[in-house]
Parts: sequence; C-alpha cells; structure tokens
Amino acid sequence: MWVTADGHIRQELLADGRYDEARGTRRSAYTGRYTVTGNHIDYVDDTGFTATGDIRDGVLYHEHLVLHREERD
Repeated sequence: MWVTADGHIRQELLADGRYDEARGTRRSAYTGRYTVTGNHIDYVDDTGFTATGDIRDGVLYHEHLVLHREERD
C-alpha cells in the first residue's frame, strides 16, 4: 500500500496488475491496470485516463503526488 503523508490518498498495487486507489472516505475512487518497467509505472484507469509514476529511493512519485510505502503490522 502506498500512502500520501496525510493519509488522504491510498494506492494499492495488486499482484494481478490492477490498482485500486482510495481518496479520503471514497473507496476505489480510481481503479485500473498498471505495468512496471524498471522503476517506472504506467497506469491506465478503467475510464481510459493515463498516468505515470516512478519509484526513487523507496518513494513513489505519481504525477503530482508523493506516496510512501505503508508499513504493515
């Protein structure tokens, strides 16, 4: 799970190549598929919207967002 510092945006990259992004209390606000090439991620939302991201030094830079990996208990 990748999360913004304020916890408002939570993005889960699933093993089957799908992603599910929550925004605040809105679960599954954005869903779609993703592909990874090295440290680069290409996203295609179920509505056709596209976006990109890059993982650098353990941080996911997804368009204008900065997300950190959430530690699991």
